[in-house]
Amino acid sequence: MKNNLQEIIITLALIVIAVLLLNPFDFWMPDMVVICMLAITLGLFGIFASFILRENMIDERDGQHRTLAGRNAFLAGAGVLTLGIVIQGYTHAVDPWLVLALIIMIVVKIATRIWSDKNL
Repeated sequence: MKNNLQEIIITLALIVIAVLLLNPFDFWMPDMVVICMLAITLGLFGIFASFILRENMIDERDGQHRTLAGRNAFLAGAGVLTLGIVIQGYTHAVDPWLVLALIIMIVVKIATRIWSDKNL
């Protein structure tokens, strides 16, 4: 994280917009506001992803920190998706997006691991 302040601001903005899209305060939002918020979310995620893609490893310790952060993020995301699947399973209405997201995370994780073992 070279530009820590920029990355923190973008990350916080992305989190705030994502929470507002859940409509936690039961605000009535017109369709145009929701569409604008979705566009802002997409843009902020693109910026956030560009920060991650531009990261460069400085030394071994830095690489280890990135690996730990990636592993923790994967486990947190997979854990939340699995919990959502289990909770929705009790109501017999599992959202296919939860299952699809979990499958994609697992496949990409394994494929990346196989690719990096062969090529790096």
